[in-house]
Parts: sequence; C-alpha cells; structure tokens
Amino acid sequence: MYPSVAGAIGNTPLVDLPKISELAGGRIIAKLEYLNPGGSKKDRVARQIIEDAEREGVLQPGRTVVEVTSGNTGTGLAIVCATKGYPFVAIMSQGNSVERTRMMSALGAEVIIVPQCTGSIHGQVSGADLALLEEECARIVRERNAFRANQFYSTSNFRAHYLHTGREILADASCTLDVFCDFVGTGGTFAGCAAAFKEADPLTRCYIAEPENAPALSGGCITDSRHRIQGGGYAIRELPMIRREQVDGFIQVNDADAIEWSRKLARLEGIFAGFSAGANLTAAARLLGSDFHGKTCVVIIPDSGLKYMSTDLW
Repeated sequence: MYPSVAGAIGNTPLVDLPKISELAGGRIIAKLEYLNPGGSKKDRVARQIIEDAEREGVLQPGRTVVEVTSGNTGTGLAIVCATKGYPFVAIMSQGNSVERTRMMSALGAEVIIVPQCTGSIHGQVSGADLALLEEECARIVRERNAFRANQFYSTSNFRAHYLHTGREILADASCTLDVFCDFVGTGGTFAGCAAAFKEADPLTRCYIAEPENAPALSGGCITDSRHRIQGGGYAIRELPMIRREQVDGFIQVNDADAIEWSRKLARLEGIFAGFSAGANLTAAARLLGSDFHGKTCVVIIPDSGLKYMSTDLW
C-alpha cells in the first residue's frame, strides 16, 4: 500500500518483443515506461527532482514549481505536486499535442501555452520554439519566485535513470545487453541508463538516436530542425548530462520510419506508444540489421499513444 500515487512510479515491466525482433534481425527487449501513472518515463524525473529539492532545502512547502515541458515531464510534475501540495505551472508550446495539455490541467496544473515561431508547423516543435518557452518560463520564475524544475540541467534527471530505470533493467534482464539506443530529449534517460549499463558491463554499446535532418549531437549539418517526433531532437549541440565517453555512436531517424515502427509495435506486440518509441525501434532495427545482427538490444518505450490521438500518428 503506497502512501500516494507517487509511490507507484517506477518498477515498470521489461518485456520481449518477439515479432518486432524477427523483423529487426536480433532480439529487442523493451522497458514499458508508458505504464507509469502519468503515462511516461518522465514521472521518474519529476519525482526525483521534487524529492531531491526537498531534501536539499531549496523547495519549501507551498512554493510554486514551474517547468518548460512538451507535456510528459509536466504531467509527472503535476502528479507529484498534487500529492505534495505544490502549485505547478507548465510552460508548453502550441505545437505539442493537446491531450497532454488537457491531462496536466485535469491534474491541477496551470498550463501556459506559448505560440510557435513564425514559420513553425503545428506538431513540429523546433529549437527556436523551445527558446520562446525558456523566455516565458524565466518570466514566471521571476514574478512568482518559483522553483524551476529545470530538467535539461538538473542532475536529478540523470539520477532518476541511473539509480532506477537502468538498474531495474539490469535486475530484470535474463540476458546480456549487447546494445542500448535512445532518442534524446534532455539526455537524462540515455545518460543515466548508459552509465548503469557500462558500469555493469563495459562491453555494452550505447547509441543516441536523433532526427535525420537535425543531427546536432553528432555534429552533423542541421538542414531542418522541425520534425514530428515530439519530446526530443531539439537541435541542441550539447546536453550537460551526456558524457561523450559513454556514446558509442549515433543513429539518424526520420519521421516516416518512427511512425511506421510505432504502428508495428501496436499491431504486432499490443503496445500502444508514441512517436519516440518508434524512433527507438527504428534505431534498434538499424543496429541489429548491421553490426549487431543476432544480438540483444534494449529500448525504452517512453510514453503512451493515448497522448497522440489528435496527431497523424494514429
């Protein structure tokens, strides 16, 4: 019996994907993070940020919490703040799916929607759009003396996945993890899991997936920072949590492939997930179809397809 729903965050199932694996040319196992209470892996980050801030004394009772979010971290923060009595303000781009806005509002959050840059396309949030969110967030923090969760820079983001997600996978896997790949947003999931995996077995290879037209982290040419894989690929050249020595390579994915693999995941394995799950599977299939043929790849299923019913994914 948990004292609140926050206790139900984490310890999500690890499952085999036999039909997807057959298509890919190796074995893919998946951590079902969409089964967290808020429907995404970001519940872990939200709880870690709030609990660490309380422990460090920087978040006092009743103080407002604010964060820039594509919707998943915001949902996690709305849940955790609701259980602990903190007012929460989510700063979100107009380009993100409306389901997440409505979910945060239902959970008691104040949601501020920021218009996209001129030329931006709904459903395709760019780095320039993100900059506008940061400006609005800074204003709210200043005016309300709010606590900024700051997921892009908070070490709690890394800790959530190093202490929990990665170690849970290692504890539950009954096989060697040859390779791990992850579509990067803040970098916390990749960094935390990669650190845990390489600590357990230095031979585990870890790859970052990023948008085909905006391969910023690999140092490639950014031809178009807009894409449909919500929650990541913001064309940011450096992410503080990612340690380059833990990155064994980069895989570029496009919208069409990510959508196709998300749909295959639903039809073949009964797992209803979002865009980034498809991006992760695209990268996994690419790896298992080449250097890691016949090997085992672990992926994260970051969030639920229910958060994208208004988009062309479904």
